[in-house]
Amino acid sequence: MPIAPGPTPAVRLRVPTDEDALAWHRVFADPQVMEFLGGRPAELSVYEELTARQRRHDAELGHCLWTVLDDTDEVLGFTGAQPWPHTAYGPVGETEIGWRLGRAAWGRGYATAAARTTLERVRAAGVSDVVAMVDSRNTRSLAVARRLGMRQAETFTTPVPGQEAYCFRLEL
Repeated sequence: MPIAPGPTPAVRLRVPTDEDALAWHRVFADPQVMEFLGGRPAELSVYEELTARQRRHDAELGHCLWTVLDDTDEVLGFTGAQPWPHTAYGPVGETEIGWRLGRAAWGRGYATAAARTTLERVRAAGVSDVVAMVDSRNTRSLAVARRLGMRQAETFTTPVPGQEAYCFRLEL
């Protein structure tokens, strides 16, 4: 698995707790963080459901969207892998890796470090390949996918008119 070398900060990943729903809600309550995800913060109930679903994924699949913590145990956001959640477009039936961090963590290597740990964990769970769907305008996430050694394979038109997403692939 080709992974670009380079120094990365220390991160810890954990299965999301009930309390992480509130932390994610706080960390993601920033229009810039949500720019490529609808543009506005989601309600707390969205994160309560999301963290519960991720606990189920971890129990059933051995992977999920894990909470990302820095070396002081501050919640930075999440990264991990889950089944592609949409049926109308995209890589239906495949395992998608993804990341979302609060703006305070941007540009410091946390997304790449956490995603590298995700790749190690999903490989250990028996996943043979992953995809990453990235909004075509999201230069930060495009750069993370490329740093992970992923290759852009397809372009999808999303349900949002005029919006495209690139599907990156990586064999583990």
